[in-house]
Order: sequence, then structure tokens, then C-alpha cells
Amino acid sequence: MRRAVQALVISGVLLSAAACSTATSGPTPGSAPLAPGAPGAASATRTGDPANKSACEALSEVYNENMAPFAEAVTRMVDARKRAQDDQDYERRVKQSLTTFATAITGATKDSTDPQLRTDGKKTAEQLKAKASDAKFIGGIKTTEDANTVLGPTLKGWLSPVAQHCS
Repeated sequence: MRRAVQALVISGVLLSAAACSTATSGPTPGSAPLAPGAPGAASATRTGDPANKSACEALSEVYNENMAPFAEAVTRMVDARKRAQDDQDYERRVKQSLTTFATAITGATKDSTDPQLRTDGKKTAEQLKAKASDAKFIGGIKTTEDANTVLGPTLKGWLSPVAQHCS
């Protein structure tokens, strides 16, 4: 589980670097071209969009500040469940960290000059808040594999509406 958290922190740093990129179009010279349908392929030209730059930097900070607490809360909840301990406090922490993450995304995107980024920020935040209040979802995170899925592909999917503006 600790490896998963470390991998997420490292990927967060890489996401931050990508969000702060100032490239104005396509792949960098000497790099492989993006395949159609590949993540970032549709938005490669948006990276340097001045309307998105400050919001993307803010989103990068939001990710860096909120990913570790969320990952830690999920990890501790799963550990408590493995030991058959009372997990209500851990569930509360997962819900709280996810809600805080959502609120921060709203704050980072609400003043963007790009109306689509504002809309996608609101959509992402609403989805995170909905998952935070979904007892079935929280209750379904029982194993290390469940946690890895939530902290990996599931979270990536939740964040994809705003991430597409910054990749």
C-alpha cells in the first residue's frame, strides 16, 4: 500500500510539471507524436493557453495539497478494515479529504476566463462531493486492490474533466 501512495505522490509531481508547462503546441521536438485518443492528444495545443495557465497552476497546487491526505485516509481505512477495527473515524476522514479536494478544485477553477474549464471544474467538484457522500462507494473500499483502483484509475477519471485543460 505504501508503494501505491509513493507512486501517486510521484505521479502528482509529474502532473504538476505537466500542468505548469508552457509549450504552445503539440509534442516537443524529438518526442514521439501523440496517438489519436491518447491522454493529452486532444489538448496538446491547450497547454500554453494563457486563459488556462493560472487555473492549471492552481489545480496543480490543489492536487499536490490534497492527494496525499486523501491517499493516506483511504490507506488507513483499508488497514483498519483488514484488522477488523472500527473504521468509522477513517471513513469520516476519507469523506472529509474528498470533500476538501472538491472544494479546492472549485476554488481553483471558478475564476478562470475559460468558461469550459469553469464548467468542468464544477462538474469535477460535484462528482467528488457525490462520492464523498456515497456510503456504498466508501464501504466498497475494503482491500489494497480497491484502494489502488480508487487512488489510480478511478481518481484519474474523476479529475479528467479538469486535467484535459492542463495536459
